[in-house]
Amino acid sequence: MVVETKRKLRLGIIGCGDMESAHQGIFDKISDLIEVTATADIDLDRAKNAANASGAKLWVQDYRDLLDHVDAVLIATPHDLHHEMGIAALRAGKHVLMEKPMAVNEEECLDLIATSYEVGKTLMIAYPMRFQPLVIKLKELVDNKYMGEIFHVGIFTEQLTEPPIGSWIRSAKHLGGGQFFSHGCHYVDLLLWFLGNPEIGVHIGTRLGTPWMEKEGTSDAVITFKSGAIGHHFGTWGARATRHGYTIHVHGEKGMLEADITNGILYAHHGFAGTPPRGGIGGTLSPNVDDAEIVLQVQAESKYLQGELRHFAECISNGVIPLTSGQGSLQGLRAIWLMEEAEQELRFADLRGLSLNAPWEEAKKPIFVR
Repeated sequence: MVVETKRKLRLGIIGCGDMESAHQGIFDKISDLIEVTATADIDLDRAKNAANASGAKLWVQDYRDLLDHVDAVLIATPHDLHHEMGIAALRAGKHVLMEKPMAVNEEECLDLIATSYEVGKTLMIAYPMRFQPLVIKLKELVDNKYMGEIFHVGIFTEQLTEPPIGSWIRSAKHLGGGQFFSHGCHYVDLLLWFLGNPEIGVHIGTRLGTPWMEKEGTSDAVITFKSGAIGHHFGTWGARATRHGYTIHVHGEKGMLEADITNGILYAHHGFAGTPPRGGIGGTLSPNVDDAEIVLQVQAESKYLQGELRHFAECISNGVIPLTSGQGSLQGLRAIWLMEEAEQELRFADLRGLSLNAPWEEAKKPIFVR
């Protein structure tokens, strides 16, 4: 990969809908590294509004018209357009920050990764939870065995997401699936990051409670890992109320770590209020939050786009592989596709051999035969 000279990265934004709006207000905080120079959207007014908000001087309707004016692009469009747009940008010699998920099938993902290697440009997938300070600290504590051996990681994401009628997010074709593929990919990625090599997986989803979705709006996924640990993600776009919000629970031999993403607090629970039952029935298992150790407290935000964008720019400047590279991100998507395939056949998914850290020559071999 060619190392870029240290200057501001000229960034073009392709797709100026909700995901682009989430980035507004971030660019001022990283103006030492990145300047937005162009925006593109099929709705030219949206492109103009995004350009005005970000300080870009150029806005266009056809994304190809901005490629000569940028060094890199952020692609935030319907998922079934990711492959076409990503390939065009890479072939034009641009670095790509692709909103998750990378693409809607394995063939498209492999093509994006191979092309990025061929042209020597960075392909990074936008998984901002990897840059969330509580999650970063949680990963450090897991790796350092702060709570001893970890035997269970549970991730809860409970929200109400009812897109307006006509929104592409309702469509399985444009989304690439349902809630599990579109949103759960964040958390399967985290489970693999925390726990390593997966072995068996199962996914169950339902449209009940989210009738606006063509595929599931609520799902549970359970994965077993080589270490013996279990990972679990419960995600819903149909929550009318919630106690968890966005929360991660990590159970170890010495206690539990709780990342309350919603409120920005990482707790360490070293014991219980009362006596845990040693056998039979009895004892109190209610954790006493007042007695919990506060390991870290940060501004309560669910996503940390500033850290993600800064990492993207620094990877380009320093010629290093992103934490959320295309190749690394593919493995989480493969796990999801294998679990969805197994769900249709009423069986468990065999997740062994996903080549989490394998050389590209091994990892590029397709596992889905069409």
